[in-house]
Amino acid sequence: MSEKDARQALLRRLLADNAAPSSQKDMQLLLAEHGVQTTQATISRDLDEIGAVKIRGPNGAHVYRLAPDPGPGAARTRLDAILSQFVTGIEASGNLVALRTPPAGANPVASVIDLSELPGVMATVAGDDTVLVVASEGISGADLADRFRERLRAT
Repeated sequence: MSEKDARQALLRRLLADNAAPSSQKDMQLLLAEHGVQTTQATISRDLDEIGAVKIRGPNGAHVYRLAPDPGPGAARTRLDAILSQFVTGIEASGNLVALRTPPAGANPVASVIDLSELPGVMATVAGDDTVLVVASEGISGADLADRFRERLRAT
């Protein structure tokens, strides 16, 4: 994973975990707390590329958040790109699929799978570098793993 990909994955995770920076300077300090030194200009580009927007927070102040996804169709168009960017291995067992990613890569993968509402996927659980995908009733983990492999081969 490149430095940029890792930084953007951390930004997504921080925003998803309810970190509520109100400015790019606040975001810069938050990243520094996690060992990432970067410039305000880089943060500005990163926030734009990951789809972060400023919204009015619970206390009335404006804060950065990830933009809501417009629906499963939009997520499906991003799914293949995210899979090819992050997934390094696929294993199946029973009705489960384990998608391996680099460190901090599991959250973006699980998120896009969830938003895609793929047939045959009941749920995902994201760790740091592994996404556990639970197959729906009647679908084996091996079949679902093959579907993810097909998506990866198509990219």
